[in-house]
Amino acid sequence: MLNRVSWADDAETARKPETGGRKAQPNIPPETRREKSKIRRELRHFRNNRELFLLSLPGILYKLIFAYIPMIGLIIAFKNYRYDLGMFGSKWVGLDNFRYLFSTDAAWRITRNTVLYNAAYILTTAAAALLLAILLNEVKAKWSKYYQTALFLPYFLSWVLVGYVAYAFLNHSDGFINRTLQAFGMDPVSWYQNPGPWPVILILVQLWKAIGFNTLIYFAGIIGINGEYYEAARIDGATKRQMAMKITVPLLAPLVIIMLILSIGNMFRGDFGLHYFIPNNSGFLYGSTDVIDTYVYRALREIGNVSMSAATGFYQSVVGFILVLLANGIVRKINPDHSLW
Repeated sequence: MLNRVSWADDAETARKPETGGRKAQPNIPPETRREKSKIRRELRHFRNNRELFLLSLPGILYKLIFAYIPMIGLIIAFKNYRYDLGMFGSKWVGLDNFRYLFSTDAAWRITRNTVLYNAAYILTTAAAALLLAILLNEVKAKWSKYYQTALFLPYFLSWVLVGYVAYAFLNHSDGFINRTLQAFGMDPVSWYQNPGPWPVILILVQLWKAIGFNTLIYFAGIIGINGEYYEAARIDGATKRQMAMKITVPLLAPLVIIMLILSIGNMFRGDFGLHYFIPNNSGFLYGSTDVIDTYVYRALREIGNVSMSAATGFYQSVVGFILVLLANGIVRKINPDHSLW
């Protein structure tokens, strides 16, 4: 009897699949298994870097509240917005608001000024900031902090304050420049009535205000370069200029290109503060200093049409996004390692 029971148990055990003491796994499709594995990896990555995610939370909330949630207001660009009807109750007019910008006589002038000024700002700021960063790297550490502060301080000044500083220099009656000219026996210049010098003036003012931020970014990139490259070049007898041109500039090229690509996104968006407060909104200078933002501001201040303002901002954002994609695509074709994605 015992033998028959033992034989039956052995037969039952033989019919059961061997599972190694674990429950048999259900037949899960490979796609589902890969998806679950990906989720587990993401959760593990979040747990390992939760401090960094918590530090980034304020920036994420800022972007969400002030950048992404207000995007619902883009529908105003396609409506004849009325305050009494609200954003959703206003009449839909399609692309009529976009025709406002292109139907004006000044459309070509303000578009040309916006593109050319921004191109000049991008190129001059990148070149000057890169040069200053290289020179700053040669300064002793004790003095480097003072130079960094002096360069970065104008970045925090408002354009209103900078406009008053510019007026103190360019005022016709008692401005610093005209008083200096008179001291040398020369006639004073009516700066706010003469559009000729203003492209140079605006480029210099923008360079003075923005160069500190870009210089510190490039300076941080130079600090990250391995010092062994410079040591080897110094042993071979390379000069400071040769080390800058053969080591620093090539190794900073990816950072410079990324900064240029990001700047190209604002090619169609003029700096309102620079072009409004520095020329002091002088009507004599509109042909030389006017950009899309200042023109629309003055026009809409008289018309009071919010929809046209929204259409202009939407148009500038779309064009800027396309320019970033094109610039990144060109860089990726030339050197994929230097592109953003």
